[in-house]
Amino acid sequence: MAIESVDAEACKTKVSREKTKHGQLFYSPIEMNKAFAAVFNDMGWSEERNNVYVAEDEKLARRIIGWSAEQQKLEIERAGLTPYYSYNQTDFVKERVAVEVQFGKYSFVAHDLFVKHMAFYVGDMIDVGVEILPMKCLEAEMSSGVPYFERDLFNIIRQGRGNPPVPLVIIGVAP
Repeated sequence: MAIESVDAEACKTKVSREKTKHGQLFYSPIEMNKAFAAVFNDMGWSEERNNVYVAEDEKLARRIIGWSAEQQKLEIERAGLTPYYSYNQTDFVKERVAVEVQFGKYSFVAHDLFVKHMAFYVGDMIDVGVEILPMKCLEAEMSSGVPYFERDLFNIIRQGRGNPPVPLVIIGVAP
């Protein structure tokens, strides 16, 4: 319902400056993200952060993963190391489901799947991650470098049945 209520045609506002597509009108990734944000926010979904502290010691990192940020910081300091604040942010979370809407660059999909969703899953903040991607037919009417469902589905499948190690739903959208 949330996805169907996004008006893709209203997001066709980007005038290409690319050499081979100069002057053509494309779907704007920025406008698409704004449209999804408006819909999800209206339905009670909100951005969420998973705050962490990191350090260069692998054994320590393995031991403190899943602890609260405050506990992590104290343990890193006890080990005589410098704690560095970091976080993972996800677009929308509600009822233990995280949703990432990815109309940016294709390289961000792997980060979403194997870092963001994983961090929230390991941190026991979600039970499932959802990745919303444009289908190839939508990607073809966007600027270059945008991900598309068919390619990323293939990338996940070729890694084998054990990956990704977080329950995941991938949704492709078309105009």
